[in-house]
Amino acid sequence: MGMESQGYVKIAAQDLKKLVSQLLERYEVPPDHGEIVSDVLVAADLRGVESHGLGRLYPYYISRFEKGSMNPRPDIQEKKSFAATFLLDGDNGLGHVACHRAMQKCIELAGTYGVGMGGVRNSNHFGIAGYYSMMALEENMIGICLSNSQPWVLPTHSRKRLLGTNPLSIAVPAGTSRPFVLDMATSVVPSGKLDVYRRKELAVPPEWGADSLGQASRDPGQILEGGGLFPLGGPEETAGYKGYGLSAAVDILSGVLTGSGFLSDVLSATLRSDPCRVGHFVAAMHVDAFMDVEEFKGRMDQFIETLKTAPLAEGCDRIYVAGEKEFSLWEENMKQGVPVHRKVWAELLGLCGRYGISPPAAR
Repeated sequence: MGMESQGYVKIAAQDLKKLVSQLLERYEVPPDHGEIVSDVLVAADLRGVESHGLGRLYPYYISRFEKGSMNPRPDIQEKKSFAATFLLDGDNGLGHVACHRAMQKCIELAGTYGVGMGGVRNSNHFGIAGYYSMMALEENMIGICLSNSQPWVLPTHSRKRLLGTNPLSIAVPAGTSRPFVLDMATSVVPSGKLDVYRRKELAVPPEWGADSLGQASRDPGQILEGGGLFPLGGPEETAGYKGYGLSAAVDILSGVLTGSGFLSDVLSATLRSDPCRVGHFVAAMHVDAFMDVEEFKGRMDQFIETLKTAPLAEGCDRIYVAGEKEFSLWEENMKQGVPVHRKVWAELLGLCGRYGISPPAAR
């Protein structure tokens, strides 16, 4: 069954990046900022993370420009610095741009001190955390990226949303193996996945979230509108309190520590016109600060190979490591085109029509 018959079209990655940049320029976003955002969004769809890709261009970013609630031309400034650490103020601009700059600075500091760590306050949603952690890979560094987000998650035993899906990502270089790239929400699933299921009019597993009474629900609408997501692990019976604690830790580092909003002080990107007050925390560690890079990469290859060659469980045919599936999808989608859901594509075509932009050809 082709992607078209499943409700998708396929567009070349470079064409999509150009389109996103053109649309953002219509809202006075500087070209270099637009290039970063387009690269992050298309990277998400290339890696199969549809929940954080082009489907968020209008509701999370362009709509906020239209309402005047996000700054298209932020003056990102360094507010504090101490040795290998720093704090940036994102000036209520696109989170992609502020976090990209922060990770660049972490990499520079790690080149001097072996490690660089930074926080970002007064920011907004930034796409996939893995994009920023992977920036460190090209410099033989380990990258770390955390962010808080608007409250979607129910603390264990509560029916009130207080925590965000609060993603974290760790990217580690390897030798002949693909890098290890963990990129995950600290909820059972990211909120964007519920948007995808609702868009496709599908029910969700009951382990994903609850309705307004705190009872498990299979209706993505009930979870999104008055209910909430379970923390990683689900309810208490399946150790969801561990995900609850992990989510809280991410909020402490990216929200409390940076002077950003935290818990319910982080505002919705789609429902409120006030600044979202999102915070990020990023770090880069130079492998050379610990051991010879080639030795480390060899050890990582051994680590990954040992995992992948472990005895298989009955009925299973392969063991994956973090990031492996996403790298495979990236390669496939670069060749065949990026799959874009028909509803997202219709939204993009509408924006093209509004601004007289010729849309790229769909495959």
